[in-house]
Amino acid sequence: MATKIKELLGNDAEKLLNYKAKVPAGRLHLPSPDYVSEICASSDRGLQVLRSLQQMFSHGRLAGTGYLSILPVDQGIEHSAGASFAPNPDCFDPENIVKLAIEGGCNAVASTFGVLGSVARKYAHKIPFMVKINHNEFLSYPNKFDQIMFGQIRQAWDMGATAVGATIYFGSAESARQLVEVSQAFAEAHRLGMATVLWCYTRNSAFKTAEKDYHVSADLTGQANHLGVTIQADIIKQKLPENNGGFTALKFGKTHPKVYSELSTDHPIDLTRYQVLNCYSGRAGLINSGGASSGAADLAEAVKTAVINKRAGGMGLISGRKAFQRPMKEGVELLNAIQDVYLDKSITIA
Repeated sequence: MATKIKELLGNDAEKLLNYKAKVPAGRLHLPSPDYVSEICASSDRGLQVLRSLQQMFSHGRLAGTGYLSILPVDQGIEHSAGASFAPNPDCFDPENIVKLAIEGGCNAVASTFGVLGSVARKYAHKIPFMVKINHNEFLSYPNKFDQIMFGQIRQAWDMGATAVGATIYFGSAESARQLVEVSQAFAEAHRLGMATVLWCYTRNSAFKTAEKDYHVSADLTGQANHLGVTIQADIIKQKLPENNGGFTALKFGKTHPKVYSELSTDHPIDLTRYQVLNCYSGRAGLINSGGASSGAADLAEAVKTAVINKRAGGMGLISGRKAFQRPMKEGVELLNAIQDVYLDKSITIA
């Protein structure tokens, strides 16, 4: 397994597999088989929420490891069903989305009210459901960037969901309203016994300059994570960081020089570890997204992202388009390759 992973990492293998992180791992609460009992059980989460979290950690190929591999397929709303499913028309049928998650050994499948509700009686007891409760949609013209609630929390509970997921566009003009909506929704989900997962995305045209796209800077995404755990997201979904210094380059908000001198470097593991630090030092798990499909390089990119996330102290990957936009067999192979990183005990915390 390790040999195959090294081959896929190519010239990055030495840089990623042997790196010693700037912030010691001893500062973190790391994923483990007893994560729910040791970390979550000391929180104010109800017994049903703890059971829901444990249900996800106990399913699929990564069961019992403390890591998560989740298949998310909510792209049909913002990216349009055509853009999302034309590469693999089988996924216009929601059943094939759930089948991919099951065949791929995932801990859970994340999708819309419509997708999961349409097959709930057949599959809700076979794999944990994570219902995505809000979306941006691009059928309105001109396009706008906002997250709109598409249903009620009780609907997710009624279909047997284990968790709900939501997105907040931190930095956007609409983020204050989204914060209120999602915090209220998460409180209701916790009351009913479901876990909560927040897509903590930054969104503001000013964040992208001629030099860099600071939507993926460690300091801005880290602060988005910190806001996410503040409204009691149990798990944070975040894009893998690609740079740093958004606060200083854009000259807004507040930061500290030690963020850049003592808590991070330009190494991808250090950048991601700063994201983990902002998730209450790992008390809330960080799962990184797999990114858009780019074709032949998808497998290598997915494995690289998994290695960075794991060695940084993250909790796993939530990878969709790279898997569902290809035939079932190839999608399963890609998901399994991601999972193999977390199963390989030779790949340790940096």
